[in-house]
Amino acid sequence: MIARSWLFVPADSERKLARAGESGAGAVILDLEDSVGPDRKPDAREMAAAWLRARAPRPSAWVRVNALDTGLAMADLAAVVAARPDGIVLPKCSGREDLVRLDAALSALEAREGLAEGAIAVLPIVTETPAAMFALRDYAGAPRLAALTWGGEDLAAALGAKANRREDGSWDEPYRLARSLTLIAAAAAGVAALDTVYADARNLEGFRRDCAEARRLGFAGRLAIHPAQVPIIEEAFAPTAEERAWAEAVVAAFKADPGAGVVSLEGRMIDRPHLVQARRILGL
Repeated sequence: MIARSWLFVPADSERKLARAGESGAGAVILDLEDSVGPDRKPDAREMAAAWLRARAPRPSAWVRVNALDTGLAMADLAAVVAARPDGIVLPKCSGREDLVRLDAALSALEAREGLAEGAIAVLPIVTETPAAMFALRDYAGAPRLAALTWGGEDLAAALGAKANRREDGSWDEPYRLARSLTLIAAAAAGVAALDTVYADARNLEGFRRDCAEARRLGFAGRLAIHPAQVPIIEEAFAPTAEERAWAEAVVAAFKADPGAGVVSLEGRMIDRPHLVQARRILGL
């Protein structure tokens, strides 16, 4: 199972780190990348490692390192792997090759620290560069892959766009494409898709509508930049009582007749795709 809500926390902020565990988020992402200035990177690494060592078992704890081509990622990994994060968030992932490179580095560090190989999972952000858009078909079977998520802010900067959303708040066309392809790529790879951040942290109603759309499309959760967004994510992506009851009934019907391709449920014909959907709902 994958967490529904993922809260970014700047790793160089003592105040925000102290409150991270109280946010209610399913996963906390200690950020060493965009929210930390160049001069603060060494301090952020130390503070992230200290927080990881002192943390409670919940929430799940991940670290967003700097991109592989910055020359900073290896120092980030060396600093935090010993503190045993649950996973690494990889920004500006260009494709499967980046995950192979990251897997090799993590395997070496896990061996050095006496951790089981593969103990640390990876969540790549897969649409932050134009070239990455053409590599989305290749994530199936990639090492350590926990889920896929996407990013519209860096992509907008790379495209030279003035904005990435329309006046009504909806995504403009290139970013709708990135969002949709991430969702499809995650399904092809057999992992969950997580929707990206909503930059206007004050617009909670707009965020609520955006989350409802993401859930309807098939996303399993969402990244957050403010604690106030966390309960909205948790509510939006949790299955309702009616959905859970339907899913349990579908699973039970196929369990009672495991060889069937189609079963009857309350007078309606239910086939194998409904069983897949039911299991997904229960997984949420």
